[in-house]
Amino acid sequence: MQLPAQISVADFDALHDAPERWRGLIDTLAAVHGLGPVQQAEESTALVALGATAVIKLYPPFLRDHHAFECGLLPRLHGRLSLPTPQLIAHGEHQGWPWLVISRLAGTTLTGTWPSLGEAQRCQLLHRLGALVAEVHALPVGEQAALAPPWPEFLARQRAGCRRRQERTGLPAHLLDQLDSFLQGPLPGGPDVILTGEYTPMNLLHGPGAGDGLSGMFDFGDGLVGPREYDWLGPLCFLAAGNAARCDAFFSGYGDTVDGPGREQLLRLLLLHRYSCLPAQIALPDWQAAPSFEALAAMLWPVGTRLR
Repeated sequence: MQLPAQISVADFDALHDAPERWRGLIDTLAAVHGLGPVQQAEESTALVALGATAVIKLYPPFLRDHHAFECGLLPRLHGRLSLPTPQLIAHGEHQGWPWLVISRLAGTTLTGTWPSLGEAQRCQLLHRLGALVAEVHALPVGEQAALAPPWPEFLARQRAGCRRRQERTGLPAHLLDQLDSFLQGPLPGGPDVILTGEYTPMNLLHGPGAGDGLSGMFDFGDGLVGPREYDWLGPLCFLAAGNAARCDAFFSGYGDTVDGPGREQLLRLLLLHRYSCLPAQIALPDWQAAPSFEALAAMLWPVGTRLR
């Protein structure tokens, strides 16, 4: 099949949802790499097909930077962490569309298993996750910095589109009215680390035989290089969800000496996140009723956690 040399986000979304238009190409790539039959992955920002032992990802041209970042990061992570990450097998380009082939990990996404876990298991998993985040943050940034936008430029771009994004994603009107003034406050800062942005239940695998509950982590195309707090947002919003014991479990795993930023700084960073969508990211009932961002920050990270 012939892929368009350029494609808009909307047109790509339509293509993604019509696998009959691109499945033949994926099958051809799979055959070249000896993968045999593959099946379409249900959710992804790329065109993804799953084989028995490997995964194919085909990126639209406007995500060329994501492809480059993931190709650079995969070898830096594989075999260097206490949790499995995919091995980069091959990568290239077809009709201007970047692709890669990576090894497939065992397990199912945490999205499906988290609701069935007991509270002790959830805290154990968050402790393990905190330790994993610390492992990645301890790795040298090296040449990965050249594959990510400079942090100040990233923040400037996010600020410019923040109100439009928050309106589109459903931030309550009373909080929208306070948005511009709230964003004027300080943000977390510190030494640059490798940010995967993927410590979320959609990109973590849970499997049998994993004593600590986790069996793998994948999908690093939207990673960045910047302050460590950006990577705290996924676990603290999706999984800790305003529970002080879970927050403390995460920080205990990350490191007992961690000195967290102010709660409000972390909430500003959430509003400026690459994929900021508070209704989808905050797993805390009735958070929309918070009368202010300050009150919302206190709900998300209660007194007693390691955030000031």
